[in-house]
Formats: sequence, structure tokens, C-alpha cells
Amino acid sequence: MKLQGTHGPHFDALLFDNDGTLVSSMESVHRCWTRWAREYGIADEALTAVALHGRPAAEIVADLLPAGVRDEALARIEALETEDVVGGVVLLPGTKELLCALPAGSWAVVTSATRPLAEARLREAGIDIPEMVTAGDITRGKPDPEPFLLAAARLGVDPARCVVFEDAPAGLAAGRAAGMTTVALTTTHPAAELDADVVVRDLSAVSVLAGAGGMTIETDDRT
Repeated sequence: MKLQGTHGPHFDALLFDNDGTLVSSMESVHRCWTRWAREYGIADEALTAVALHGRPAAEIVADLLPAGVRDEALARIEALETEDVVGGVVLLPGTKELLCALPAGSWAVVTSATRPLAEARLREAGIDIPEMVTAGDITRGKPDPEPFLLAAARLGVDPARCVVFEDAPAGLAAGRAAGMTTVALTTTHPAAELDADVVVRDLSAVSVLAGAGGMTIETDDRT
């Protein structure tokens, strides 16, 4: 099906979450956070009760530890995850093909990770570093629309002519709040948990055609 936005079938920019959308580092994430939690004496049950995916590490740390140790603990999880990037990142289906079809300057990565970690994951997956919005660029993370609105501003495009690609409910909520068209991927959550304009299995179900009026997007929405 052809994707339709509030201003019709043409779009100026595509905004991608990173982990779970372009690449997968889920095994690395859980491995690093489990080690981190044990170092800081956090029970497995407490870690399991906190949502790890799609949220800035600073928010997760704040949920689990008192203020006095948060800076140190945040630096530690950042180091663990960055060290674990080699061999811990997998390119998801359709990512390379879709990104290669996009015009230069027409897409950005919008991630809850820090810039060093996000860049390390992209490089490990063989993706050239695009325009990015990371945890250090914002004051309010997803599900607040700030990250996606900032990406649109940096690309110089109308938010209403942007498409958000996300695998996490918080990211999709941020995209909707930004007034953008949303495409959900069922790479980490079942379709029933994803509120989006279109739900697809992964980026292999998405194709883009660039023309004078902007980009048109077609999806195979069979999940």
C-alpha cells in the first residue's frame, strides 16, 4: 500500500530509530545491563521491571539508583555498551537496501542512545553516519516529540512531511505527537502493542521512490 500523510503521498524526510529499527543489539543491551545491575547490587527483578528499550540510559539509571551514584553509573553502562559493540550489532533486514535508495540529506537517525554509542553501532553495521539526534541533544526523550521535531528542523523540513520508523511504543508516541506519519516495525514488539499508521515486519517491507515532489513510500503491511 502507498503511505498517505496529512499532506498527501509525498514526504520530504524519513526519520529512523536506530536499535530495533536499522540494527539490532538487543543481546548486547541485555548482556551489558545485566552485568551493570550486578555491579551496582540491583536485583534481577528490579531490572526486569524497568523498560530498557527505546529510553535514554540516564532515565533508566535514575529509575534504579539514588542521585549520588547516577553519574558514575551512567558512565559505566555507556562504557560497557560501547565495548560490547564489536560482534554485538546485527544489520536488520532491508536496512541497507532502503538507505541506499534515499536521496542525500533526506533522512536522519533519532535515537535514545548517546552519540558515541549510536555512532559505534552504526559503524559496526557498516552504515555511514547521517544527521543524528541523540540523547545529548535533547532535554526530553521519547515519548516526548522533541527528538523528532529537532531532526525535522535540522533537515529543514516540515514535520508533517516526515515519516517516523520505530519499533518501540514510546518512539511511535513521540512521532505521533510530532504530527508525523508513523511506520511500526514488529522487530521487538508484537503488532498489538504498536500504534502506528502502518505496521510492517521490518524495513524489507518498505520501498521508496524519490521524485520531484518528494518521496513516495509503499509498504507490504502483512506482518
